[in-house]
Amino acid sequence: MSRADLDKDPHDVSAMFDDVAPRYDLANGVLSLGQDRLWRRAVLRAVDPRPRDRVLDLAAGTGTSALPFAAAGAQVVAADFSLGMLRAGHARRSGTRGLAFTAADALALPFRDGAFDAVTISFGLRNVSDTDRALRELLRVTRPGGRLVVCEFSTPTFRPFRAVYSGYLMRALPRVARRVGTNGPAYAYLAESIADWPAQEGLARRVAAAGWAEVEWRDLTGGIVALHRGRKPLS
Repeated sequence: MSRADLDKDPHDVSAMFDDVAPRYDLANGVLSLGQDRLWRRAVLRAVDPRPRDRVLDLAAGTGTSALPFAAAGAQVVAADFSLGMLRAGHARRSGTRGLAFTAADALALPFRDGAFDAVTISFGLRNVSDTDRALRELLRVTRPGGRLVVCEFSTPTFRPFRAVYSGYLMRALPRVARRVGTNGPAYAYLAESIADWPAQEGLARRVAAAGWAEVEWRDLTGGIVALHRGRKPLS
């Protein structure tokens, strides 16, 4: 079984997600205690897709995160660099109207400038080897006035809970992952990557530095997850 390290070599990260693809959605539901559904609904409201909007869902994995956008009538590209994730998603959801799967590198997206009305990435930005470059690439493929939504693990705001949460990440999460039949070492990396990720304000600064305007965030589940939003300037 493979796992990556915090250098986030793209080949290692891709191979790791290929390994976990078959049971990835199940594991996420168990490990988040069902909160992943609430987080997806929050992302849907933040993206606010309209019929015929063009939406890029980057790091979409098996496409679970992209389904609500397609259901709202948007034309959605579910992009990921793990072929194993894409194969699993395509096998389950190839007939979904308005949803297309494609392989894509977050650092060199295969789309023209201004191709999308909205771009979003959930629980994937921290796995990219160059966060700032990925944010600039997302800006490039968004039309002027278009919107960005980043949903990512963050820092709990209640200090006593923060210590309990940190212990769960580093000790319990890999064990639970093994119990549901997926790659425990991979989830050890995921726990480390969450602990190494910047807090809410730090990520907001990086989003703004990449060129996004009107940057703001709100906490979900006490700051376990944060939802960052931005808009591409009109000029």
